[in-house]
Amino acid sequence: MDGQPMSEFDGARFRQVLGHFATGVTVVTAMVQGEPVGFTCQAFTALSLEPPLVALAPGKNSTSWPRIAQAGSFCVNVLAEGQEALCRDFAVSGGDKFEGVGWRPAGNGAPLLDGVLAWVECAFVRSHDAGDHELVVGLVQDMGVNGGGPLLFFRGGFGRFAP
Repeated sequence: MDGQPMSEFDGARFRQVLGHFATGVTVVTAMVQGEPVGFTCQAFTALSLEPPLVALAPGKNSTSWPRIAQAGSFCVNVLAEGQEALCRDFAVSGGDKFEGVGWRPAGNGAPLLDGVLAWVECAFVRSHDAGDHELVVGLVQDMGVNGGGPLLFFRGGFGRFAP
């Protein structure tokens, strides 16, 4: 290509090609008016070391993200290889996603889910318009690792990493 946009964009092809980039899976959580709120988020990355920033990209149709943004802080729970069911439960809209889910408050009060591979507690910094998503920047306040293997998403399915 010569830098010119394609005349007709093929969204299905875009998803298929980018599906070849393996990603981890997270559940982003917060406490909102005394109630736990969360959603599954595949688009999560480290952004800056100084200051320590992360980025995530919730869809604009998310009903959970606007509530979490109002909370001002959140926890990114990096899912472990055995947590596919948890991922699916938090990917649906509505209902009590926390029913039967073990968790404790992280240092910032957001739910830290039991058995996650790692977690990152953040203060909400800002969000930017990003097409059908928002690009959210969080300032890292604390973090930790439990160990184990990651839950991976690749080519439309879940898997695990084996070195």
